[in-house]
Amino acid sequence: MLKNLFEILATEHSGLNVFRYLTFRAICSILTALVMSFVIGPLLIRKLNKLRIGETIREDGPTSHQHKSGTPTMGGALILVATVIATLLWSDLGNRFIWITLFTCVGFGLIGWIDDRGKLRGDEGRGLSKRQKFFWQSIVAACAAYTLFATAQSPVETQLIVPLFKSVAVNLGLGYVLLAWFVIVGSSNAVNLTDGLDGLAILPSVLVAGGLGVFAYLTGHAIFSGYLGIPHISGAGEVLVFCSALMGAGLGFLWFNTYPAQVFMGDVGALAIGAALGTVAVIVRQEIVLAIMGGIFVVETLSVILQVISFRLTGRRLFRMAPLHHHYELKGWEEPKIIVRFWIISLILVLIGLATLKIR
Repeated sequence: MLKNLFEILATEHSGLNVFRYLTFRAICSILTALVMSFVIGPLLIRKLNKLRIGETIREDGPTSHQHKSGTPTMGGALILVATVIATLLWSDLGNRFIWITLFTCVGFGLIGWIDDRGKLRGDEGRGLSKRQKFFWQSIVAACAAYTLFATAQSPVETQLIVPLFKSVAVNLGLGYVLLAWFVIVGSSNAVNLTDGLDGLAILPSVLVAGGLGVFAYLTGHAIFSGYLGIPHISGAGEVLVFCSALMGAGLGFLWFNTYPAQVFMGDVGALAIGAALGTVAVIVRQEIVLAIMGGIFVVETLSVILQVISFRLTGRRLFRMAPLHHHYELKGWEEPKIIVRFWIISLILVLIGLATLKIR
């Protein structure tokens, strides 16, 4: 929106040409989302408190969580609003990747919103059932995946790229739609499972968004992508603006979500963020790198899957409680220690993911 305005004004004021640069607009995007979060955050928390929209703690959860009961939830709406507005302000609205990413992000956010509202009605409802949630997630993800497939402008946009190898690219055909669906839905639910401690999910999400933003910028740049041996996808660089907005909104939310949290993200935030990260990874053809950079999300999800399989087959649990962060809580680790250590691991994994750019 503002990009087009400044391009018009730049014809008379050459200094405004700076707004044509993608990197500058990305900086503006992250700052816009960050400031919006700082401004709206306190207002939202007061409103949620006034409406008594508080978290309900499971009785079978760690006893150390009982004091969190009543803490405002659905704060992820703040992330969603700040991300969408900042993206609309600073991105090229003629770019198809921007609209597909926003569609997925908002679509999953709405699913999370409906689920959160249902859970907060007490005896009247318990949110969406697992089947209902999965069904609607699948619909949104399938629409995004097929749109990307149908609008692909080059063969590389639907190939599976294997990191560390310059020439390994698997033609997927319609299998691309299935892969994209799996990545988007899987990433969304993985972030949601990780969101169990104050700030645990949001900072790794910010770090992964930053890493994917780097891939988006390089993938959309013909010279850099050729030099690094990664696929060049015209227009993919614009997704950097979205990633930057998500980073700014996430950092702003972390200000209020850090231990002890003043507000929780809720499904409205976790599902939207995870789906957005999955969509960006699909766009820049780095699904495998997403699994590396988002390793915390992968391990948390695997811990739940393995716990269920083990209990059903043997009657025994592999972990004291799943997801994995609860296991460490029951081992006696303090919550801030678990959070910060998971953050450090996430930073290391994102750096490893970025290192694959040169190791090819």
